[in-house]
Amino acid sequence: MSKTVKDLTAGTAGGIAQVLVGQPFDIVKVRMQTAPKGTYSGMMHCATGILKNEGPLAFYKGTLTPLLGIGVCVSIQFGVLEYTKRYFAAQNVRRGIGGEGGATLSGGQLFSAGVLAGIGNGVVSGPVEHIRIRLQTQSSVKPDYRGPLDAIKKIYSAHGVAGVYKGQAVTLLREAAGYGVYFLTYEKLVQREMAQKSIRRDQISPVNAVLYGAAAGYTLWGIIYPIDMIKSRMQTDGFTTATGRKYKSAIDCARIVWRTEGIAAFTRGLTPTLIRSPFANGATFLGFEMANRLLNS
Repeated sequence: MSKTVKDLTAGTAGGIAQVLVGQPFDIVKVRMQTAPKGTYSGMMHCATGILKNEGPLAFYKGTLTPLLGIGVCVSIQFGVLEYTKRYFAAQNVRRGIGGEGGATLSGGQLFSAGVLAGIGNGVVSGPVEHIRIRLQTQSSVKPDYRGPLDAIKKIYSAHGVAGVYKGQAVTLLREAAGYGVYFLTYEKLVQREMAQKSIRRDQISPVNAVLYGAAAGYTLWGIIYPIDMIKSRMQTDGFTTATGRKYKSAIDCARIVWRTEGIAAFTRGLTPTLIRSPFANGATFLGFEMANRLLNS
């Protein structure tokens, strides 16, 4: 099995772990981000409302889309990341830097690898998250879509590829900025432990992989949350003026939200995200690292 195939396979394992752990928190985040101001007094008000009105399975509403899609997305992330890391390592060897095999990459190299991983991921994550958000926020009484395939079919039929990729520009901005710092944080923590203890990567404790993933998740959301809020608003907005479109573009969305709801709107739903982050991102890196060790054993 080639190294790239192993990376993609391990990335899929990490993505599945991320969705299963993080989905209940994500639906609370999305509901809080997209609901009119004053709908929820806080995270628990939102969560208990979902539980009371829609039942416990509602926390996994729209899960099939991310389970399949995010698995592919995280697979792409790690595939691009690891390929780019190997490219930079080869460059370091030619320059005589980076230690044995050029493997000790600089912060700039790791950030660049993360940006490319985010852009590669964004091509798939844009429509996946769009469909997921539509399913998460639709009425449970008279839903517009019966499931992810029905949503894709109806949106594509009415609005074409552009409809499926609604909010894509802001998604790519979010992914590039977020995953640059995300992978930089994780890889630097891994590098530090390897240097301090003179160990190989596959000797790092699974507990530390979870902790480093949690730290990376916090840096990710610290950078991208306001962008993510705009993305959610764009992806729940109407497709045309006739169907209730409020925002002409991501910039227009940011201006309107700032003017009508103030700065607090850009952090609404942050609490469930911060609670979710260490579990989901820790699970992602643990899944990737453990699968990688198994595939390379």
